[in-house]
Amino acid sequence: MTRPALAALALLLATPAAAQTAPQVAAMRQTVAAETARHEALLQKLVEQNSGTLNLAGVKVVGDMMRAELEPLGFKVDWVDQSAVGRAGHLVATHKGNGRGKRILMIGHLDTVFEPTSPFQAYKVEGRRAVGPGVGDDKGGMVVIVAALRAMQAAGTLKDADITVVLTGDEERTGRPAIQAREALIAAGKASDVALEYEGLAVEGGTEYGTVARRSSTSWELRTSGKTGHSSGVFGKALGYGAIYEMARILDGFRRELPEPNLTYNVGVLAGGTPAAIDAAGVTATGSGKTNIVAETAIARGDLRTLTPEQDRSVRAKMATIVAAHLPQTGATLTFFDGMPPMAPSEGNRALLATLNAVNRDLKLPEMPEYDPAKRGAADSGWVAADVPTLAGLGAVGGAAHAEGEWLDLDSLPRQALRNAAFLTRLAGEKR
Repeated sequence: MTRPALAALALLLATPAAAQTAPQVAAMRQTVAAETARHEALLQKLVEQNSGTLNLAGVKVVGDMMRAELEPLGFKVDWVDQSAVGRAGHLVATHKGNGRGKRILMIGHLDTVFEPTSPFQAYKVEGRRAVGPGVGDDKGGMVVIVAALRAMQAAGTLKDADITVVLTGDEERTGRPAIQAREALIAAGKASDVALEYEGLAVEGGTEYGTVARRSSTSWELRTSGKTGHSSGVFGKALGYGAIYEMARILDGFRRELPEPNLTYNVGVLAGGTPAAIDAAGVTATGSGKTNIVAETAIARGDLRTLTPEQDRSVRAKMATIVAAHLPQTGATLTFFDGMPPMAPSEGNRALLATLNAVNRDLKLPEMPEYDPAKRGAADSGWVAADVPTLAGLGAVGGAAHAEGEWLDLDSLPRQALRNAAFLTRLAGEKR
């Protein structure tokens, strides 16, 4: 082989075969720009359909809207019924490519925190901000998914891509048992080579960040008990300290002994007395008693957020140790409930961000540093991150999530659509 031929071959080998070409990027850019109004209209349509988690019919309607977007792109769309766990269901859409590139999982969710009883229902546009329930969390993310896939189709890069889209119907309030409610998502993660999650993009001080880690979200309940009687006997051998003092000891022990990086443990509701109780949903606690009666019962509910499974196990063990050191004549039980597992940071996750930043350089977009996981909430990406490299927060830019006035930056939709179309194209071209 001649020296020029060797040089040409070396250049070819040094060029990432999976990188999107200039004509492909041009086609993606043109399509995204031409369809801006289309996708803003889709966003409005999605937001104006209430899909609070417990509005099962509304969640299904949003699923049907997304089916209508994905089937024309060549996806086989299935509805996974979740009535067994008290929820509407999940949409699972599969696009079969040539089988040679990375198998990609795209994750979003159909539901919002705003049930039909919420006063926050309307969609409106203020300048270049869209305001409405779930506009960013996660209906803007679903629009980014659609816009990116349509740009790929226009550029000819979708046909060979192996992509599964899972849109859960209960991300905001997962059905129970959670492991059953997430069977379809977990299976899709195990069958994929990379996972991308389309919650809102993290932005701080004008800098856009990549999310390589998210903390977990687990609820816990602490119940303490004591001997009740006349308060004149409190602290004595017969009555001891009562349930409220035992509760105070434990919670203060958590405050003093548990702190470590990337860990929080909030107490959200608390009641004590003779008697005290909490409703089945764990959100309304009641207590009654008198100042001269030693409390018989106390109940607290809170959450626990950790960065890794190892940290989660360690903190739970510390909490159990603190709980077990009872004051005289008292008892306590600590119970943990189903929650979202952490999306722990990993080299695979960071490699995905590195690939995304290569795309950013190609598109003349700023590179994205890692975002502090302590500033991000939990998400469905945690269910797959133990099985597959995962990158999160690839949706649109917005704010005030879970609150009245939730908003989305409309100008971020085309930017995120182009970024993701090029990113997906590169991943789909990488050999498995």
